[in-house]
Amino acid sequence: MSKILAKVSAYFRSRTQVGVDKAGNQYFIRPEKVDGVMKEKRWVIFKGDDDSTSIPVEWICWLNGQRKKAPTLEETMELEARRERVKLNVANLKKEEEQRKSILRNSNPTLGSVKPGGPDLRSFIQQFPNASSDQVKASEEDGEKTVKDEDKRSTEPIGSGQSFKPGTWQPPT
Repeated sequence: MSKILAKVSAYFRSRTQVGVDKAGNQYFIRPEKVDGVMKEKRWVIFKGDDDSTSIPVEWICWLNGQRKKAPTLEETMELEARRERVKLNVANLKKEEEQRKSILRNSNPTLGSVKPGGPDLRSFIQQFPNASSDQVKASEEDGEKTVKDEDKRSTEPIGSGQSFKPGTWQPPT
């Protein structure tokens, strides 16, 4: 029984508090001999619930041994201020994006029917001159009012996919 008490008391005597984060979690270190080699054991004692998501990134890196020195108070404050600036920048960018989208929707009512985040195929297709419409205009100027079947071809593929045959659809030229 005395051996167990000695180990427990040694456990609490040999630990050293390294720091405290914004949430009040306390971080400790203790030298430990493992396979004849002295190593540091690092751990955290949570202030409230054992919620590992409340640990800041810099402390996680220290706990995992990715950094040798524990984060200082100044470094922690600087990183927290940077995180706040990033959050504000993201909020501003979202607001600007919403304003831009509303201006576009108001100036072009057909864009309102397009799914948000989906491609705008109409404006994409309008970038390319339609060869069949050029041929129709030329034939109308010559006095011909008939349009060949080739000229009626759609610029977009149609079908349900069940009748698909590889190599049959050709993009408009």
